[in-house]
Amino acid sequence: MLDFINLHLIDILDILLVGLLIYQIYKLIRGTAAMSIFIGIIILYFIWLVVKTIHMEVLSAILGQVLGVGVLALIIIFQQEIRRFLIHLGNNSIHRNSNFFTRRLFGTKTTTVPLATLDELTQAVRKMSETKTGALIVMTHKSSLEGIVETGDRIDAVVNRRLIENLFFKNSPLHDGAVVMDTSRLVAARCTLPISESTEIPAHYGMRHRAAVGVTEMTDATVIVVSEETGGISFVKDGEIKTISSITELRLAIEDSYSAS
Repeated sequence: MLDFINLHLIDILDILLVGLLIYQIYKLIRGTAAMSIFIGIIILYFIWLVVKTIHMEVLSAILGQVLGVGVLALIIIFQQEIRRFLIHLGNNSIHRNSNFFTRRLFGTKTTTVPLATLDELTQAVRKMSETKTGALIVMTHKSSLEGIVETGDRIDAVVNRRLIENLFFKNSPLHDGAVVMDTSRLVAARCTLPISESTEIPAHYGMRHRAAVGVTEMTDATVIVVSEETGGISFVKDGEIKTISSITELRLAIEDSYSAS
């Protein structure tokens, strides 16, 4: 009786884990071209199960070979999604361990942006919005952005509104790309960001927004985007674009993103 109960519980756990895995895969590839391929593979797999159950040996063998060889093809086709999944998994694990040891050694500690830095940053964004100066500012949280920093030019400067405006001025040699900053300093400029392939991004958003979504899909960074066409301000977090209507709203979004990390 106990063996039956244990087996039953293991079966339930097995189903829940498989369901969780499929859900996580769906979240990663939702809105991308890979979604159609993933659905097609699931359908093919269920067809193989049905064919195998009713003992259609020839068709079952053919489909089994296709699915067997297809594992290598799937790794190639979904290499970006697999890479994103592993990065997401690794970052979450590191953050949990980091938070655990930080709490044990130093007590509860929240990373925040100094008020002076927040003022300089938001005032620079306000000015660039008024002048319709395109901007892309990446704010580091816990994920390492060293690979992205290496694609640009290191500046290591105190956050200053005039410096930020000058970096994104259209005739500046550093304006083409993103600025990466931590909680108090500008780390690098002219950085290249990964472009999101999501089809759920509205068509009126340009490459700046796609780049912002791309880096927030792969890391826990948050991004401020100023549109060159409209002067509109957007705040991007976890692959989601939020339209900002005021500098006060932007300040709150930045503070909330750090208090939640």
